[in-house]
Amino acid sequence: MGVRFLLLLWAGCAVAQDHEKAFAELSERRLRADLTFLTSEPLNGRLSLERGSEVALHWIVSEFTKAGLQPAANGSYLQPVPLIEFRSDREKSGVTITRSGAKKTYRGTDASASFPKNTRIQGGVVFAGFGITAPELNYDDYAGLDVKGKVVLIFDHEPQEENAASKFSGKGNTRYAGTYVKLKIAQQHGATAVMLMPEPNRKHPSNEERRARIPGSAVRNSRLPQQTLAESEIQIPLVSLSEALGKELVAATGLSASEIHTGIDRDLKPRSKALPDVTVDIDIVNAEMKQAQSYNVVGLLEGTDLKQETILLTGHFDHDGPAFNLGALFPGADDNGSGTVGVVALAHAFMKAGVKPRRSILFAVFAAEERGLLGSYHYANQPLRPIRGTRAVINFDMIGRNETRSTQTDGLIEIAADTSNEMNLVGAYRGWGCGSVRSGTWSRR
Repeated sequence: MGVRFLLLLWAGCAVAQDHEKAFAELSERRLRADLTFLTSEPLNGRLSLERGSEVALHWIVSEFTKAGLQPAANGSYLQPVPLIEFRSDREKSGVTITRSGAKKTYRGTDASASFPKNTRIQGGVVFAGFGITAPELNYDDYAGLDVKGKVVLIFDHEPQEENAASKFSGKGNTRYAGTYVKLKIAQQHGATAVMLMPEPNRKHPSNEERRARIPGSAVRNSRLPQQTLAESEIQIPLVSLSEALGKELVAATGLSASEIHTGIDRDLKPRSKALPDVTVDIDIVNAEMKQAQSYNVVGLLEGTDLKQETILLTGHFDHDGPAFNLGALFPGADDNGSGTVGVVALAHAFMKAGVKPRRSILFAVFAAEERGLLGSYHYANQPLRPIRGTRAVINFDMIGRNETRSTQTDGLIEIAADTSNEMNLVGAYRGWGCGSVRSGTWSRR
C-alpha cells in the first residue's frame, strides 16, 4: 500500500500523463514474484557479505538497468561499501571493574564489548548522563566535565521520551538517541570507551529485554559475525552493560539511576559526575577478522527545473541469514525483502509514468543494514548527491508487515484491532510537495 500511496502523492503534485502504465508496475503479481525470488532458499537469508546478499544486489542492478535509471555512482549502479567483519572471542574478552579495591570481571550479557580491533583500555569512569551534547537544543551532559582518557558510562536513548512537549522531538526521537551518535560525541570529548546501560525509567523494553523475547536469539547472536565500516569515524569501543550492573555503578554518584533520570527529565540539567574509586579494565580479543566489500545499489531519475535537488527513495536488501545450527532460516520477507521490491517497483513505475518529476529521485537500496545501518551511514559520509540539496529521504522497511500483536511488539508500538487498511508513516515534521508528515506515527485508513 505504501508504494501506491507515494506514487499517488507524486502524481497528484506532478500530474503524470500515463498513470496506468505506472500503476501496472505495482501489481501484487509482480511484487509477489520478486519477493519470492529474494526470499528463496538459494539466497540463504541474504546475510551481509554472503553469496545470497551479493545475488540480491546484482538482481537490483539488473532491475534498475531494465527500468532505465541512470547509474548514480560514477557511471555504475554500485557504490562500494568497505567493511570489516569480526567475531569476538567471548572467553578471552571481558570487562574488569574495580570498586574501592574490590575487583570483578564481567562477560556475556553483564558486559558485552564490541570493537573490530584487539584492544585493552584502562582508566577511571565518568557518568555522563545520556551522553548528549546538543548545542542547538541547549543541552550538554558533558558541560564542565573532563572525560579525556576516561571511560564514560551513559544511559541509552534520550531525555523526556514520554513528554509530547519535549524539545527532543516530543515523543519521537532525535538523532541523539542513537548509539552511533553517542559514541561519536564521547570520542569528540576525548573518552577512550563508552559503557552503555538501559535508561532506568523507560516505558519501552530495553534491547536486552527485546532480545530475550525472541527464542534462541542469545545463542544465534553469539554466532553471527559483527560488521563495521572499514573507514568508520568511530575509533573507540562500546560496552553494553546489563541494567543491574549499570545501576550498581551509577549508585557511586550518591543518587540512584532512577533518581538521576527523573531529575534530567524534569529540568534538562545534567547530573554528570566522575565515579569515585571506580576503575575499569576493558579487554577485547577477536577470534576472527577480515576486510571485505559490499555495495549500495543506486540509480537516478533526473528531474526537470529543480533537478539539483534530490528525493531519496531507499530500503535495504540484506537480512540475517541462516540460524547457525538452530534449525531454521531467516529469509527476511518483511525485513526487508518487501522494502527492496517496493523500491524496485517504484523505479519501474516512475520511469513509465510519462512525465519527469521536478526534483531528481535517487533510488538507493543499502547494504549491511542489519549489521548496524552501515550502508546508509556510508552513503551519508560519501553522498552521491549533495546533502545540502537533499530535500527528503523516504525509507521503505517491512512494508508488507502483518501488524498483529505479539510479545515482540508489546510495549514498543500500539497496534489497532484491525489493520487491514492501514498505513503507518514515521518521520520528522517537514513539508514536502503537497503533504507533510509529523514526528511519530501517522496512520491512513
